[in-house]
This record gives sequence, C-alpha cells and structure tokens, in this order.
Amino acid sequence: MRRIPVLVASLALVTAACSAGTVDVSGIPELEATSPDAVQSLLDTTTLPTVVNVWASWCIPCRSEAPLLDRAAAEFADRVRFIGINVRDSQSGAREFIAEFFPDAAIEHLFDRNGVVPPSLGGSGAVPLTFFYAPGGELVRLHSGVLDERTLALEIDEILSRASS
Repeated sequence: MRRIPVLVASLALVTAACSAGTVDVSGIPELEATSPDAVQSLLDTTTLPTVVNVWASWCIPCRSEAPLLDRAAAEFADRVRFIGINVRDSQSGAREFIAEFFPDAAIEHLFDRNGVVPPSLGGSGAVPLTFFYAPGGELVRLHSGVLDERTLALEIDEILSRASS
C-alpha cells in the first residue's frame, strides 16, 4: 500500500522536472507534417548518408540521447544528413524539445502526429529509434533504444564508408 504514494510522488517529480521552466520557442517554426511516402522519397533521393532519429518530447530516453545527436550533427553536417522525426506528440511539445536540445543543430525535423512513419521504415512504435541509411535510401542499421556515443560513431563510420565505395 505504501508503494502507491511513493509512485505518485515519483511521477510528480519526473513530470515537474520535465516541465520545469518555459523554453522560448519563438525562433522554432512549426514542424512540417510528414508521411511514410514523403520520408521514403527523401531517403531515396538523398546523395548523403542519412541518420533518421525518431523521438518525442515526452520520451525521457530521447532527452538523454539528444545532446549526442546534436554534437554529431555539428561534426558531420557536411557529410551526413540528419533527420529528426517527432512522433505522437504536439507541435508545442516538439518545438520546445527542439528549442531546448537542438536550437542550432543541422537537423531537419519532421512531424508525424500518429507515429505511422517508423513502422513503414521497418521500426516499431517505440522511441527512440535511429535508422542509418547509405546514400539512396539503403537501410544499413536500425538501432532501437537510447544511442550511446560508441554506437553512433560506429554506425556513422559505416554509412560514410558505404558512401565512399
């Protein structure tokens, strides 16, 4: 019986931590709505290796990997295309997340309110998901769950090597 009050208190703390402070979203435009066909077209026509990260503002693991993706996008912006797909979220939540974690990142962000794009690409409905594509849209790897620095570096090396061969 003591577990319920502890669980409620813990949930309240997590919720407060995630919503503490207001983020200025005035410089972040609304995200473009996307579809499975639109994303597939982007992947098919790109000449760069591509990292597609699927995230949501309410996803705590997404928040933990965001700084890593921000650094990678800055480091590889001239050689790798980064696309973020926000799923099952609100425009305001998505824009706040971008303002907090990716205000200047070289990441194209798309909006998938219903979360239909990841399954169409071969993923699940869970977040975070990260897809690594060779130029022309060939899926090289799908990573489910939180990325770590080593995994991200290895997968980017792999898609870059496929681009040069």
